[in-house]
Amino acid sequence: MSSHTESDTISLADLSATHRDLLWVLSQTGPSESGPLHHVLTDYYTDGIDHTRVCDTLEELIERDYVTKHTHDPTKYRLTESGRRALSARQAWQADTHITEGSRE
Repeated sequence: MSSHTESDTISLADLSATHRDLLWVLSQTGPSESGPLHHVLTDYYTDGIDHTRVCDTLEELIERDYVTKHTHDPTKYRLTESGRRALSARQAWQADTHITEGSRE
C-alpha cells in the first residue's frame, strides 16, 4: 500500500528528471515497452542511459501510481490518471513560471 497522499500525486517536484522524462515520453507515445522507452531516452541524453535504470525508474513510477503495466500486455507500460494529472499540473506550473519570470525586475 502506498503512503503517498493526494497532494503527492499531483506534484512531480520530488522526482528526478529521468522520472519526469519517462512520464513525458509515455504521454506522447502511449503504452510502450521498456526497450523503446530506453531508446528514446538514449537518443535524448547525451551520456546515454542504462536500460536497467529505465526499468528501475518505471517500477518506481508504478509504486507512485503514475504508471501501470498494460492490462492486456504486461510488458507494456502506460500512464495512469494520476500520472496524467501530475504532468498537467507540472505543465501548468512551467507555463506560469515562464510567464512570471519575464516580469521580474
